[in-house]
Amino acid sequence: MKRAVVFTPEAQDDLLDLYDYIAVRSSTKRALRYIGRIEKTCMSLQTLPERGTLREDLRPGLRVMGFEHRVLIAFRVNPDSVAILRILYGGRKVELAFSKQEE
Repeated sequence: MKRAVVFTPEAQDDLLDLYDYIAVRSSTKRALRYIGRIEKTCMSLQTLPERGTLREDLRPGLRVMGFEHRVLIAFRVNPDSVAILRILYGGRKVELAFSKQEE
């Protein structure tokens, strides 16, 4: 069964911020390619979404998965969807990203 993959507003903001960061330091073309690869990886969670590491110490059902050594994708698997909660770049700590957020 394929699940819908949805990006929360926070995850969308993370992607936009990351795009801006890369575009300024490198190029818009490189930024678009990188964001595209992240989105493709997120969309791959439609099938076999029970990947990554469970981080229930931070939030029930929270899973995290690395991407290309620099990005951490935080998500939750729901019965019919996968919610991409955050896209954390460059060593940003998942503990800090979820310490002040409500479930």
